[in-house]
Amino acid sequence: MTPLARRLLALAMLAAGALAGGCSTNAPKQTSIPWSRPAGWEGQIPGMGQPQGR
Repeated sequence: MTPLARRLLALAMLAAGALAGGCSTNAPKQTSIPWSRPAGWEGQIPGMGQPQGR
């Protein structure tokens, strides 16, 4: 096997290992932040009116 073929094989194996490893996690996604609802202050003009809760 030529040195170039060995390097290409090593590079291919490294790329395959990186793709197989990935960056995923099995942790459940639990958060207390309600991303689906806008906050009370969103959508208002700054300085015009009081936000909810004051």
